[in-house]
Amino acid sequence: MNYQIITYGCQANKSDSERIASLLEEFGLTPDSNNPDLIIINICSIRQSAIDRALSTAQKMRSSKTKVILTGCIVDKDLPKMRKLSDYILRIKELPRWPEILNLGKSKLVIDYFKIIPTPENRFLGYIPIMSGCNNFCTYCVVPYTRGEEYSRPFGEIIEEAESLVKKGAKEIWLIGQNVSSYRDGKSGLAEVIKEINNLPGDFWIGFLSSHPKDLNENILTTVRESEKAMEYINLPVQSGDDFILRKMNRPYTISEYKRSVATIMEILPEATLSTDIIVGFPNEDQRAFGNTVRLMEDLKFDMAYISKYSPRAGTNSFVMKNNVAESEKIERQKILTKILELSALERNKEMEGGNEVVIVQEKKRGFLFGKTKKYKTVKFKGPESMIGSFVKVKIKKALPWRLEAEISQK
Repeated sequence: MNYQIITYGCQANKSDSERIASLLEEFGLTPDSNNPDLIIINICSIRQSAIDRALSTAQKMRSSKTKVILTGCIVDKDLPKMRKLSDYILRIKELPRWPEILNLGKSKLVIDYFKIIPTPENRFLGYIPIMSGCNNFCTYCVVPYTRGEEYSRPFGEIIEEAESLVKKGAKEIWLIGQNVSSYRDGKSGLAEVIKEINNLPGDFWIGFLSSHPKDLNENILTTVRESEKAMEYINLPVQSGDDFILRKMNRPYTISEYKRSVATIMEILPEATLSTDIIVGFPNEDQRAFGNTVRLMEDLKFDMAYISKYSPRAGTNSFVMKNNVAESEKIERQKILTKILELSALERNKEMEGGNEVVIVQEKKRGFLFGKTKKYKTVKFKGPESMIGSFVKVKIKKALPWRLEAEISQK
């Protein structure tokens, strides 16, 4: 029997898909996207557009010969529509029971799906979920309803998974969680996890995603600075530059507090790449509130920002708020912020022109190699395909807003 996994959403969904693949292959299934008997669609429900896209895929792919499974971040209110478009709706936390449900056999695991050893899609890249769920209940977000309360994995289990990935050839390890910096197992937090993985033998880098501003602290940042394998990349979602909108979002900080957090990051990690997440068009975001977000973007000069339009999601607290910003206005605001980001990203990237950087080569496409620096900057350069999965020293020749162009360093 053949299977295909289609994944939507964040790194947590990608990590889940790797565990699904591992379990299916344990029971003799073979990956085959051309002739699958079983299609697993791993859904992201964070925005209505995301769920609509996933359900549209399910509708197109379901047939008398192909069974469709829907899994991932599932909101109960979407279940009636999902039942019409799929053969199975299976919760990711029930993954150890999937073989039994699908009449494949019985898994040795009974409870914790995190104990399933993943089959990485890219053996040079490893995602390790160190915690799952969320207790923050931002008014626009479905994660507390789809992933449940925060749960931190045992410290030793995380280190074992990291060691396994490194032995299999991983060069880039990402510690992931909906609020990764709130991880806690006894006296161990994110800083202790980074320290312990940093001490593992091997040549690899460590990154983490994503941090809530209320949880990222000096101990974590200092640990990044002192750990030679830690990537100098911090994603710190702000969501809005206006205090009133932040309160409506149930984000427990002010813009002044957020700016102090950024100042601390830059003090401890002055060369770090800083990215953020922003939502435009949240209910009651008037021109004054949006103007505050514009000023924040201009002041902080982010290297990258993931800018999305507000999308009401049934089941969240903001769903009952009036969606009173026109779609055309949301699009215009997204364009304005993207233009500001383009200028700041180019300015930051130009600082790297003429310098040498070490890059992990990730892929080759259209005749060029593409990789990432330790600051998570994308680099494009010419080189043999045999370099994929290797560390390569390059010289930066040209800065663009979204990438750097380089050549292999002769030094």
